[in-house]
Amino acid sequence: MSKNAEFKILKTQGRARRGTFTTTHGVIESPFFMNVGTAAAIKGGVSSVDLRGLKTQVELCNTYHLHIRPGDDVIYKMGGLHKFMNWDKPILTDSGGFQVFSLAQLRKIKEEGVYFSSHVDGRKIFMGPEESMRIQSHLASTIAMAFDECVENPAEYSYAADSTERTTRWLIRCKQEMERLNSLPGTINNKQLLFAINQGATYDDLRIKHMKDISALDLDGYAIGGLAVGEPTEVMYHILDEVVPYAPYEKPRYLMGVGTPSNIIEAVYRGIDMFDCVMPSRNARHATIFTWKGIAHAKNECYITDDKPLDEECDCPTCRNFSRGYIRHLFKSGEQLAGRLAVTHNLYFYNTLMEKIRDAIDNNEFDAFREHYSPLLARLVDKG
Repeated sequence: MSKNAEFKILKTQGRARRGTFTTTHGVIESPFFMNVGTAAAIKGGVSSVDLRGLKTQVELCNTYHLHIRPGDDVIYKMGGLHKFMNWDKPILTDSGGFQVFSLAQLRKIKEEGVYFSSHVDGRKIFMGPEESMRIQSHLASTIAMAFDECVENPAEYSYAADSTERTTRWLIRCKQEMERLNSLPGTINNKQLLFAINQGATYDDLRIKHMKDISALDLDGYAIGGLAVGEPTEVMYHILDEVVPYAPYEKPRYLMGVGTPSNIIEAVYRGIDMFDCVMPSRNARHATIFTWKGIAHAKNECYITDDKPLDEECDCPTCRNFSRGYIRHLFKSGEQLAGRLAVTHNLYFYNTLMEKIRDAIDNNEFDAFREHYSPLLARLVDKG
């Protein structure tokens, strides 16, 4: 861990870890979930001011999207992301790598980086390790993610092997460029942290070798990428079982793009500290609601005259003030307020889930918590 941060493990239960992560923008209680504000905003009309009342500790923003619009140079001139979006707690920016590989129709991967066309206007763009670091330095996030290749799943073994080797070489360049940028007088956040990303598709040996290789570089945290991209859940859990023991024990461990409440509980059980996913906000905008009894669908007919809140065990602003019947009406009428109220609830639910996980580890009750809630939160609670 660099002098710019401190990760302290306070308690363990099995492989589950309870800790604190001290950064230049505040202390984060772990395990934690990062609410995804791709373009410096949560989709669904929930502002950074709202997030303060929803137990949000960290917001995640996207390097690629902000580079395209409004431009990282614009955000730099505005004083960095924290000022731009009025958020004074930690921000993590992903490297842009996943979007380059998932959104770009035409791309060419070379040792220096990736050539591709913008998904917005088709203009030609090049992004490599140095470019990703410079963009993220302009954004001045708390945590920057290293530029990596997220291979397609399934991937040929030989390609996955070559890709992980290249990702390691790119990581070395990211580290060198981050050190240079943090030393410059014009850098907004010269205490920016760098996290590595473990790749290797679904091959145990590639995953383990890559984790060993990147761990030797002694970075601020270690992410596991390239999962939750279509492989069976059991495969994801197997990869975590295999690779997490090789991640540095004293550094934060981040499972990227995951996931459902049950996925999060199972990953904490396997030693993961950090999560992000668009699921709570995206599902909410389509009327899918996470509750302490399972998953509900707010547009179902059974809620037409239901005067109960979305979740009777929840004290979020939505559940304190509005009924299932009213929210169903908003969705059926196409009112934007429907999405805002549902997103507010789901984000609060996810952040409360992490709070309950931390409490369970603190009290040596995590195994019982997992046994009860992992299956419960995955089931459907209404039918029609």
